[in-house]
Amino acid sequence: MLFKRKGALKVAMVAGEASGDLLAAHLMEALQQRHADIEFAGIGGPRMEARGFTSMFPQEKLAVRGYAEVLKKLPELLRLRRTLKQQLLAEKPDVFIGVDAPDFNLGLEADLKRGGIPTVHYVSPSVWARRPERVQKIGKSVSHMLCLFPME
Repeated sequence: MLFKRKGALKVAMVAGEASGDLLAAHLMEALQQRHADIEFAGIGGPRMEARGFTSMFPQEKLAVRGYAEVLKKLPELLRLRRTLKQQLLAEKPDVFIGVDAPDFNLGLEADLKRGGIPTVHYVSPSVWARRPERVQKIGKSVSHMLCLFPME
């Protein structure tokens, strides 16, 4: 069980690398200032854990680079996403926030959104610079997008 406190606002998150861990920790801090009883769980790094985050798997499992490494680790990545999805659909957090890592998070967000969980993606994927076809996938996957830059 990822979430332990009854009545707490339950926020599930996935940050797949160190930069996402930093951004998510700042977001967690801001949310904690606004909500006295809030709980965070999912997949995150040490900065998030320092703020009270419960990580289901080590963040390093998601930090893969390049096609060869992704292909080598694809079965494990798919298993992690499937396991996390099943856990979150069973526990029904109040919201899911995917922090960057669109290749991992957008598919998960789509499944959770279909399952009735509001989804937020923090750090807009690069649709403005490349991959404009991604807009349709994002629209089906997320309830809200939090952007960092005006051009996003």
